[in-house]
Amino acid sequence: MAIAVKMPKMSDTMTEGVIVDWMVKVGDKVGSGDILAEVETDKATMDLENFDKGEILHLAAKAGEAVPID
Repeated sequence: MAIAVKMPKMSDTMTEGVIVDWMVKVGDKVGSGDILAEVETDKATMDLENFDKGEILHLAAKAGEAVPID
């Protein structure tokens, strides 16, 4: 079963996050605690952490793209 990883709200005022860089690529195996991407918020650059075990099937946003939360 595929699970979509949505942009989390990383600060109280955040409405979107910009993918600075992906740390994974399609086909990579990931586990809980792995870092998927660096995300620039309205206040800082933070790591987007994975919480499930699985395989990366698709990256819906490119580096440099803004992604709305949820």
